[in-house]
Amino acid sequence: MKTLLAALALSTALVAPGLALARPVTLTTTMNAYGGDGAYLAIYVTDAEGAYQGSLWVAGGKSKYYEHLSDWYRATAGNTAEISGITGASVGAGRELTITLDLADALFDAGYVLHIDAAVEDMRDSPSEVAVPLTTAGAGQGTPGRRYIASFAYAM
Repeated sequence: MKTLLAALALSTALVAPGLALARPVTLTTTMNAYGGDGAYLAIYVTDAEGAYQGSLWVAGGKSKYYEHLSDWYRATAGNTAEISGITGASVGAGRELTITLDLADALFDAGYVLHIDAAVEDMRDSPSEVAVPLTTAGAGQGTPGRRYIASFAYAM
């Protein structure tokens, strides 16, 4: 039941913010100058047990490359309907991706974790490149990535 409520809170905050207590949250991902093509990124949320709860954003328009976002792809079973309306262009080396979304208040300080998978053509994939707990205290705190992401932060 808890998972169902969490999924409902996440989807409600993204689809119909007026129906849930939600707040605008700005996600900022700064890429390293890794010397390759634009990166595909999948930004998604898991609960405290690591179960997938929902996708927030996918950067990169060609679905044939989504399987390289391996943790996210496995969690969604490759269902592109899962990301309808929440996609954008890939993110170039040394560039910044900034998006603002309405996220349910129930996601903060409740054990939820925001993940970012990254993949670059002809380079190694980087599942869960960033994994950061969603907490109010963590807002504004930079988190380094493991390979392609120089830093990630969220602000409320």
